[in-house]
Amino acid sequence: MSFDEQLHHLVDEALKEDIGDGDHSTLASIDPFVKGKAVLKIKQDGVLAGMQVAEKIFSYKEPASVFVPFKKEGEAMKYGEKAFEVEASVHTILQCERLVLNCMQRMSGIATLTRQYADKLKGFKTRLLDTRKTTPNFRLLEKEAVRIGGGVNHRFGLYDMIMLKDNHIDYCGGIEKAIDKAAAYVQTVKPGLKIEVETRSINDVKRVMAMGKGKVFRIMLDNFTPQQIEDAVQLIGDEFETEASGGINLDNIVEYAKAGVDFVSVGALIHQAKSLDLSLKALII
Repeated sequence: MSFDEQLHHLVDEALKEDIGDGDHSTLASIDPFVKGKAVLKIKQDGVLAGMQVAEKIFSYKEPASVFVPFKKEGEAMKYGEKAFEVEASVHTILQCERLVLNCMQRMSGIATLTRQYADKLKGFKTRLLDTRKTTPNFRLLEKEAVRIGGGVNHRFGLYDMIMLKDNHIDYCGGIEKAIDKAAAYVQTVKPGLKIEVETRSINDVKRVMAMGKGKVFRIMLDNFTPQQIEDAVQLIGDEFETEASGGINLDNIVEYAKAGVDFVSVGALIHQAKSLDLSLKALII
């Protein structure tokens, strides 16, 4: 499915979850034909994310709604600023309010943290990757927030890349056997699917290099120190892409970049991000 199709599904399910058999507070107090306006107020500094999502939520619920943005996706935001104004039926505004806020607050928190990491990598060749450590059924927007913040989306799920991690290798019976079986699978089942292999030592790296040519495109260096990363990168050269993973944070990410690795993957971009404070308020004229 395309991004828009996945978002449509997410919004549909989220509104069903929230509205259930009816938004009784609104139904009981607001005439269904009343139109209104609301404004999104920024209450915390950070990086704004989710503007396009908010617009799609309102237009999904009410195609005739009018969405007026005051700021751009990925732009720095400051306390007291306004992000957008929306005009629609009051029922639409009130039923979409919490979904819009939940999405934008979460996405803005992730984009803000991602930007902090990405800024640390300026001047280095190393690029910042996210992981699959995401919230079930919300991965679409969490990864979009990483992209908005300046990171790069790694595989979206289990289906778009083969990643032979430690458990795959151990269950399979070793690195060599796992690579052989994965390469055969790609040839017969899904040609073009890329293979990445996790390594836990320099010896593992040597084993992947010995038999992975033409099969493996990237070697993950898991829980290596920056010095070990530098040694591994020098050994690997340009034969494979390299990715450092495990234990990478804002305090040490520059040391990993200095080691010359192509990518660093940081699960904390998503699972350690804190939602930012936003509010949607009725605009009374």
